[in-house]
Amino acid sequence: MKLWEKSVQVDKDIEKYTIGRDREMDLYLAPFDVMGSMAHITMLESIGLLTADELKVLLAEMKKIYADAEAGKFVIEEGIEDVHSQVELLLTRRLGDIGKKIHSGRSRNDQVLVDLKLYMRHELKEVTLAVKSLFDMLQKQSEQYKNVLMPGYTHLQVAMPSSFGLWFGAYAESLVDDLMVLQSAYRVVNRNPLGSAAGYGSSFPLNRQMTTDLLGFDSMDYNVVYAQMGRGKTERIVAQALGGIAATLSKLAFDACMFSSQNFGFIKLHDAFTTGSSIMPHKKNPDVFELTRAKCNKIQAVPQEIMMICNNLPSGYFRDLQIIKEVFLPTFDELKDILRMVTLMMEHITVNDHILDDPRYDLMFSVEEVNRLATNGMPFRDAYKKVGLDIEAGKFQPVKQVNHTHEGSIGNLCTEQIAALMANVLAGFNFQKVDEAVERLVR
Repeated sequence: MKLWEKSVQVDKDIEKYTIGRDREMDLYLAPFDVMGSMAHITMLESIGLLTADELKVLLAEMKKIYADAEAGKFVIEEGIEDVHSQVELLLTRRLGDIGKKIHSGRSRNDQVLVDLKLYMRHELKEVTLAVKSLFDMLQKQSEQYKNVLMPGYTHLQVAMPSSFGLWFGAYAESLVDDLMVLQSAYRVVNRNPLGSAAGYGSSFPLNRQMTTDLLGFDSMDYNVVYAQMGRGKTERIVAQALGGIAATLSKLAFDACMFSSQNFGFIKLHDAFTTGSSIMPHKKNPDVFELTRAKCNKIQAVPQEIMMICNNLPSGYFRDLQIIKEVFLPTFDELKDILRMVTLMMEHITVNDHILDDPRYDLMFSVEEVNRLATNGMPFRDAYKKVGLDIEAGKFQPVKQVNHTHEGSIGNLCTEQIAALMANVLAGFNFQKVDEAVERLVR
């Protein structure tokens, strides 16, 4: 079944080539396609294009289809082109000609646009909650190990004292900034394109504000041409925000691989979370973090793929945009899997609390000695030179206690302040408004 087919049947090879993986990708969108249609037909009844009785029976059937889609029971049948066609087919089978009325005043162009935005909005919430779980665990680890010192590096050379409190806490705060960017992407997503039709509006007296309110959007994409121009652009913006989270996780994975190697020995990964070698019985490989690093780098490439698909397109709709779904839609599941796995791994890390017993790290306390001398009245440059000469002469004796008190330092992690930042960012999403609107519509 094709919504556009008339008397001429399309060549089978052409059909296969043009549909591609669309039926597979559309399964991601199924519940959101039904949700968007429920809002659309509610609006159609308000402007006289459906009767109250027709709306009642349509909504009842759509709620059944929505429940099936949420439960993973929705199937796009063989020979059916896409999710939109399948939903309309199910309604027509069950209700007859009434089912054919749901497409009035819209195109598949704005239908897939609203599907994508509803899907992205839902998935961005899921990603946000997964990030929050990792954040909470990192904050907990930061407090637990705040007094355990470790070397800090610049240029991958031993530099100054750091701590596991700082290390865990640094990645927690990085996730706060990542969610600030994600919130900006969420705001772009949370605007309603429904009613833009094929990109030039409709002669029907559509009430776009009504569908905006029914679906819990913050506002509509007002200009109908721009609503279509948002296809590809919105996905790229979201992919960039997801890539920011992936970049944080990739760096964390690199640290974990490096710090767990025997040459460092700063942390130990749980035996159950490592893999072995087929010929070396002693090996415990950090495969989870290595794969995390690769998967995160793959996610960071997604915005570039989207950009290359749509960067030379003028305004209006083009079939090129269909390919973005294949690149983009699976990214959410991939990132959520990464977040769950990293949270599990980091929660079960064993920290080495005797790193500084090794004399190779003695010189990282040189700055502490320079600062001690300067605090006692010696000019900083003189103190620096004295300690440097002591190091050259082999006379430097480290004092392996640190007393950092300023905000964000070893002795003052600002854990509560970072938690407050995260709480403020989370509140800015206003997920409750969307959840309440969706619940009213589909239940």
